[in-house]
Amino acid sequence: MLKTTAKALVCAISLTVAGFVQADPVVIKFAHVVADNTPKGQGALMFKKLAEERLPGKVKVEVYPNSSLFGDGKEMEALLIGDVQLLAPSLAKFEHYSKSMQIYDLPFLFDDLAAADRFQSSPQGKALLTSMEDKNITGLAYWHNGTKQLSANKPLREPSDARGLKFRVQASAVLDEQFKAVRANPRKMSFAEVYQGLQTGVVNGTENTWSNYESQKVHEVQKYMTESDHGLIDYMVITNTKFWKGLPDDVRSELEAIMAEVTVEVNRQADELNQKAKQAIAAAGTTEIIELTPEQRAKWREAMQPVWKKFENEIGVDLIKAAEASNQR
Repeated sequence: MLKTTAKALVCAISLTVAGFVQADPVVIKFAHVVADNTPKGQGALMFKKLAEERLPGKVKVEVYPNSSLFGDGKEMEALLIGDVQLLAPSLAKFEHYSKSMQIYDLPFLFDDLAAADRFQSSPQGKALLTSMEDKNITGLAYWHNGTKQLSANKPLREPSDARGLKFRVQASAVLDEQFKAVRANPRKMSFAEVYQGLQTGVVNGTENTWSNYESQKVHEVQKYMTESDHGLIDYMVITNTKFWKGLPDDVRSELEAIMAEVTVEVNRQADELNQKAKQAIAAAGTTEIIELTPEQRAKWREAMQPVWKKFENEIGVDLIKAAEASNQR
């Protein structure tokens, strides 16, 4: 009888230990609104691969591209209630959580991606990653997409060419004012609706990077694209603060190391992917790519410059100066 009881106890302990060792992995849902063949899409897949390789049995990453889980309008809410654990929204999405984040929407702020890199690596840029933790949002990294180009169904060479056109914009007060500054009409629209909006004439033009244009086939419904490099589309990889801080220390530290590694690779690939996309659009022959002269680009910059003044109190004059300083090599 004692032997039977002892055996039963050993079995019970063994099952308990086995159950502990074989605990279910932490499931991390990583949702985004663009295609796999974009900088963000590639980064999400790379993060999944490395996380599951280096934390086998501890972490499972599910990637949901192309708004297949949550679209532009729902993803932030989903993160905050725990229905998704990782997002990489455009920086334009954060104005409701931190007014300082509007700095990234200012037109003609950064000369190039290298300047954006320098600012994001600065103390001021890093501080913005944690500026929303009181809202339960933790920034883990900045991922480049690229600089924005204009598209329309008419040639855009001078600011006056944009007058009266309806441009799709992200939900950003700064971007609204950017197009109003050239007497165009901004229209807020989710990323997933852009192609149809342009196709049906709900909007006449938009702004985006070459890789986003090519992956969403925008060149099929826009006759002209102007290489303006007037703004930045970058992403902040974010997580639910409570979720992230609740992870085991060893899991969280390894995921942070993986995120840093992936970020370097995403940012390295961003320019390459955009240049390939630009070439693909040119080769398709459906869209004329307009290259601005230095004089024409200066006119666009001058026309949009008042936007800086309008938002400097909300963003912070010192923060804008720090970003401007990043243009100095």
